[in-house]
Amino acid sequence: MRVAFVGKGGAGKSSLAGTFARVLAATGQNVLAVDSDPLPGMAFSLGVKQTDAGLPDEAVEEYEDEGRRRYRLRAGLTGKGVAEQYAVHGPDGVHFIQLGKARGPRWDNARQHFAYQRVLDDLPDDGWSVVGDLPGGTRQPFLTWGRFAETFLVVVEPTSASLLTGRRLARLAGTATAPRVMAVANKVRERHDAERVAEGTGLGLLGLVPLDPMLDEADRLGRAVLDHDPAGATATAVRLLVDVLRTETEPV
Repeated sequence: MRVAFVGKGGAGKSSLAGTFARVLAATGQNVLAVDSDPLPGMAFSLGVKQTDAGLPDEAVEEYEDEGRRRYRLRAGLTGKGVAEQYAVHGPDGVHFIQLGKARGPRWDNARQHFAYQRVLDDLPDDGWSVVGDLPGGTRQPFLTWGRFAETFLVVVEPTSASLLTGRRLARLAGTATAPRVMAVANKVRERHDAERVAEGTGLGLLGLVPLDPMLDEADRLGRAVLDHDPAGATATAVRLLVDVLRTETEPV
């Protein structure tokens, strides 16, 4: 399973992506959670220590291609090797890597950028699932960071601004060579909110997540909601999302 969470900043995609990754890992699958959002979020929802570090320099080597500087994983290092050697090992057995914070006089993270993409391209489908938290907004979600994904889940609140982002993502999905794109209605107060998300975005609705005060409390405490309220509304709703996708993707 390869799933990317996208949506407007603040819609709750990082919280859902991290929770989804942990729930999926708890089923016994090898799960690599990848955070390409420059703002911290997925680490907190996974329950791992937040860090700005990307892959270490030793994992990446520089080479020239037609006079241009390029980067790749060092010789002999595979995507699986990165997941096993350099990923942070989090609760429920999830593996976590993130794009490093831009640094240096040019505010450059090209080395980590290219290496990060190589990991996603090289990680075998057999035996590994990938859950990604993509940057907020609509900028090239289906062409760059999210090109690894088989399913995009657009996290949408029942607000005008979030619905607008959802509609734009739906249009991009229709013009790009994108895989399946579906909506998840987040912070739902009543059933009509979920219907509004489906109608306002034009996307199929995979599921809904209720407005959950315990999630806000977990965020204030810097804890993963799965640790703070493991049987609560958010955890229960995300388990249903995982169950639906596993049922659809696993062979009968």
